[in-house]
Amino acid sequence: MPASNSAIKITLTSMLVWLLAFPPTLAQTPPNSRAQDQGEVVRVYIELVQTDVTVFDKQGHFANGLRREDFELRIDGKPRPIAFFEKVTAGSVSEESQLAAARGSATSPKSAISPNKIDPVGPVPLDRGRTVFFYVDDLHLGLSSLTATSKVITQFIEKEMGQNDEAAIASASGQVGFLQQLTDNKTVLRVALQRLKVRPYSVRDMERPPMTEYQALLIDRYDRDVTDYFIDEYIRMYPGTRRETAENQIRSRAQAILQQASYVTANTLFGLEGLIRSSSNLPGRKLVFFISDGFFLDNRNSDSTEKLQRITSAAARSGVVIYSMDARGLVASLTDASTDVAFDPSGRLDRATHGELLASQDALNALAKDTGGRPTFNTNALEPGLSRALKETSVYYLLAWKPEREAQGRFHRIEVSVVRRPELTARMRRGFFDVEPEPVAKKAKDTNGPKPAETTPEAKLREVISAPYPNRGIPISLNLSYLNAPEKGGLLSTSMQFAGEFLSFSADAGKSKAVVDVAGSVYNDRGQAGFSFKDQLIISAPLTDATRSSSRNFSYTFPVFLGPGLYQVRVAARDEKSGQTGSAHGWIEIPDLSSGQLAMSSLILGERAMLTATNVSTNNQSPLDQVGLSVDHRFHRNSYLRFLVFVYGAARAPSDSKPDVALQIQVVRDDQPVVTTALKKVETEGVQDLQRLPYAAEVPLEGLPGGRYFLQVTAVDRVSKRSASQQARFEIE
Repeated sequence: MPASNSAIKITLTSMLVWLLAFPPTLAQTPPNSRAQDQGEVVRVYIELVQTDVTVFDKQGHFANGLRREDFELRIDGKPRPIAFFEKVTAGSVSEESQLAAARGSATSPKSAISPNKIDPVGPVPLDRGRTVFFYVDDLHLGLSSLTATSKVITQFIEKEMGQNDEAAIASASGQVGFLQQLTDNKTVLRVALQRLKVRPYSVRDMERPPMTEYQALLIDRYDRDVTDYFIDEYIRMYPGTRRETAENQIRSRAQAILQQASYVTANTLFGLEGLIRSSSNLPGRKLVFFISDGFFLDNRNSDSTEKLQRITSAAARSGVVIYSMDARGLVASLTDASTDVAFDPSGRLDRATHGELLASQDALNALAKDTGGRPTFNTNALEPGLSRALKETSVYYLLAWKPEREAQGRFHRIEVSVVRRPELTARMRRGFFDVEPEPVAKKAKDTNGPKPAETTPEAKLREVISAPYPNRGIPISLNLSYLNAPEKGGLLSTSMQFAGEFLSFSADAGKSKAVVDVAGSVYNDRGQAGFSFKDQLIISAPLTDATRSSSRNFSYTFPVFLGPGLYQVRVAARDEKSGQTGSAHGWIEIPDLSSGQLAMSSLILGERAMLTATNVSTNNQSPLDQVGLSVDHRFHRNSYLRFLVFVYGAARAPSDSKPDVALQIQVVRDDQPVVTTALKKVETEGVQDLQRLPYAAEVPLEGLPGGRYFLQVTAVDRVSKRSASQQARFEIE
């Protein structure tokens, strides 16, 4: 499909006027034909309890075609009837409605009409996409393991991450900081990965001979070989000490080491539990890769078992599957030439510590298997485990059952098997609490009693802006556009759009009126707030036009000049009458043009309707003028997508001192290009500033099926042999 740039002048004029309108503006846009999806919140123990099950054959392939009667469900060892059954594709549009249906009764319309419905269609392109978290246990991670961790995460970002996927990189120590957020922006993920540094902990004391954490654990468990070795060494260093006294000293030393280790391990598990619980409001199934060098479970001096149960239950409530990865790879022993070990010619320590590696993997193994995932251990190649996990979690069976009695705060065990099919293996979550336990760490109460929560509009807006995930009470579309303005630098234009159907219109002085408070903040990649705005929008129309107003979209634009860097913009809106709120987050990178590298502005998108006929003799306005700038990037199928972009820093040809830049346009659907144009030279005739080359074109959308796409524009500098590209997401309705 060829692109046309016959209307560059018109496009430049209209779009630049819009961008350079420095005062914040409120605009109305035509009604949208498709309401935005608000998502579903899936919780356990509302009406039915639900779990997802994956079934594999001996070759590791997903077992298709299973029915409700093929499964046997047991809760705490007792058989339970399956009230809801359906096959689900993870990340699909239908996943949310299927999960929502599983929360209802067994006689819900969907299950009553087709209780054993099997969806024969595989993963559907243009779906919502997968949600993937990487939780890096940097409190238990060595230098070589960090290298392996960076490699496997890079593999996901560059090769495995789909067009509509979202991912986040989090760490137990919190060193990723502000970038520890769910995003589809690969630049943010790359920078977050670079933040990971080695932060190994050490719980060894200064006494001799050196005692490892595992040796301390064995002493606490009354292992005679290890205990006797350290007692003998203590008596040798302190002659005349009674054996009972020496044993007390050794046990006290072991407990001090275990208490230090327990504190570090508790921080690791607390961070993992917090990550899982915070994802509960996200739709669909979530995949968590837990990457660690392993740690030991100490049930005598800590509540490790209870913490694992809490995490398992939180995973069941949040729809999370954990795949654990031991980043140490293939190792024969946890000690090497650099490790300070006790001298033991008797061999007692070697005999006793034979199971150290397996013990350090117990927690990783339990977290994976108890949440329906799988561990990846004893391999120097973590990438195949990553690919296998993404494939295994792409399809699952959803089962739901009615609880037997009222909730009692108990932890229940789940067992699912495929009857009369011994060659099949079912993997599922192993348990859940029927009542959500109290938080692990309670905030200390003020001596004067708890402070009442602020209820002012500003406080509500601050609350939703600072939340980890966007609030969809009022669905907000956010568009961030950057261009470089002469003598002023980087201009970031923030545009937010919300639908009138989510606002409360009421009669006031003969008009239909709605009042909306809006606010937003710009943060750098360290989470430091810079520019911000707040405003109150009064939307009014004649009472006769009230219905039309509620069906329109309203947009608000706020421009600001920023220096080079990576920024996140967070915006929020609050309907004054209903108190309903909504928010949106977006990332943008502003390049450093002083480096002289080839760079591009954002792609500024608009839409031109495809007219069947135009009488130019009676219409003074060209059809090319009929272009609406888009905030939500939603376009009709029978229309033209129009864009504007600037190319910065192009080199000059020695022959005529002019740049020679060509652009290629691609429309990408589900990571595959569906439209690719030939290189088109950027004309410089009449362009006064050759450091800012404008280019505008349009692509016909006729014939493209509805769904999500992104537009990719690549600039090639044929003088310097450099290239740059920009992308923008859009959707065809």
